[in-house]
Amino acid sequence: MAYTLILGNKDWSSWSLRPYLAMRATGAPFQEIVVRLRLPESKDAILKHSPAGKVPVLKISEGGREHIVWDSLAICETLAERHPEAKLWPDDPFARAEARSYSAEMHSGFPDVRDQLSMDFVRRVPTPDLRDDTRAQIARIIEAWMQALSSYKGDFLFGRFSIADCMYAPVCSRFVTYGIETPKPVSDYVSRMMALPAMRDWANASQAEVDAGIS
Repeated sequence: MAYTLILGNKDWSSWSLRPYLAMRATGAPFQEIVVRLRLPESKDAILKHSPAGKVPVLKISEGGREHIVWDSLAICETLAERHPEAKLWPDDPFARAEARSYSAEMHSGFPDVRDQLSMDFVRRVPTPDLRDDTRAQIARIIEAWMQALSSYKGDFLFGRFSIADCMYAPVCSRFVTYGIETPKPVSDYVSRMMALPAMRDWANASQAEVDAGIS
C-alpha cells in the first residue's frame, strides 16, 4: 500500500490542507505532489491526476492497482475508514453525526467567507470591510465552535482531533491572517490548531512558497 496526495499551493489551497491534516493524523507514510495553481497550465497539470480537474487528490496504490479519490471530504472519509485506529470521527454515534454535520456545513457553506477571506496562510493583512453576509457567516462559525467546545470540553471541537477540525483548519488560518476578533475559547482553539505539528509544517512550506515567489 502506498499513498500519494496531490495538493495545490500550500499558501492558498484551503481544500488541500484539509486532507493533508487527516493524512498526517493517520500516521501513515505518504508522498506529496504540489501542483502550482493560478497558472495557464494548472488545469492540465491537475487533469493528469484526476478527471475532476481539481485538487486535492489521493492516490492509493494497492494490490497492483491505483485507486483515485478526489474531493477533500471524500478523502478524509476514506482515510477514516482505512485507518480506524486514528479515530478521525468521535466514538459516540450522535457525536459522530454532529461532527459530520459540522464538516458538511463547512464543505458546502460560507461562500462569503471564502470570497472575502481567501486563504493566505502565512501573510498577515488588514481586516477587510466585511459584507453583512460575511459577518453573519463568521458569527455562525463562532457560534458552532463555541457550542462544540462547551459541549465536548476538549482541546478540539469534539474532544479529540477529528475530521471536523480538518475541515475548519483553513478558517483558523483565515482568522489569523485577517485579524478576525473572536471570544477567548475560540481564539484559544485557533491557537491550538495553529500549533499542531502538521499545521506548523504546512506553514513552513507556505512560507517557502512565498519566499520563492510561487504564492
